[in-house]
Amino acid sequence: GGWICTANIDILRQWTRSADVRELVADVDMFVADGMPLVWACALQGTPLPGRVAGSTLTLTLTEAAAAAGAAVFLLGGKPGSADDAARKLRELHPKLRIAGTLCPPFGFDEEADGYEPIAEALRAAAPEIVFVGLGFPKQERLIEHLRTVLPNSWFIGCGASFSFIGGDLRRASPLVQRLGLEWLHRLAQEPRRLARRYVLHGIPFTLALICSALIVRRGGEPRTLPVAPAEPALPSLPPERRRFDPSPFLGDEAAVEDREPGNAPTGTGSAM
Repeated sequence: GGWICTANIDILRQWTRSADVRELVADVDMFVADGMPLVWACALQGTPLPGRVAGSTLTLTLTEAAAAAGAAVFLLGGKPGSADDAARKLRELHPKLRIAGTLCPPFGFDEEADGYEPIAEALRAAAPEIVFVGLGFPKQERLIEHLRTVLPNSWFIGCGASFSFIGGDLRRASPLVQRLGLEWLHRLAQEPRRLARRYVLHGIPFTLALICSALIVRRGGEPRTLPVAPAEPALPSLPPERRRFDPSPFLGDEAAVEDREPGNAPTGTGSAM
């Protein structure tokens, strides 16, 4: 089992500003770059990634792989009904896909003392190999942190709004807009009230600072100092009998993957974006 974080510019921004966030993602096993600014910054500072892996794309490629491998998947989170809509669409795409279940936790579940327990019980009963958690960062990561102890042999992927995209409630930008790094504008146009603060007030200034830092590193200078979580011992390798389904070969043709070594981060930028 393991934990994949589809990190974007907002996650990186929170990582640089919050010790709690750095501690939360310290146990992530694999990061993928869900954001063109991270891909650009890594290229500019001389540590290029193969490309971007969006959470919605990863959800589609991993379910295709799961269908071929006979692995069961569970869709957890999203807006009410979105996980069910996504499950129906995924079954249409992959008739052999085993969907172990769907669940949309009630609003405020994470603020209740026993709010995680019904979710844990549902997952114990379903016993999926792959769990997609679409609750947004950092709520989905906090839930994953808890659920990993319940299903240590399963893979967990935080996938944000992927269920709404797959089910058709939201539209993804065209491939050209995605390659140009402008998908955030497409998202902003669809949900301006929810995303304006994240993209405009926080995202644009932080992206500019990130690019400048990468250029300074490329020229041999010292980047702007960012807080970094204390280094931790490397996680032990899992024995073969616990690795029931390995998603890494199915992350896409241009997967931007960083195998997790706790405490490490790209020079001058943070851990992932």
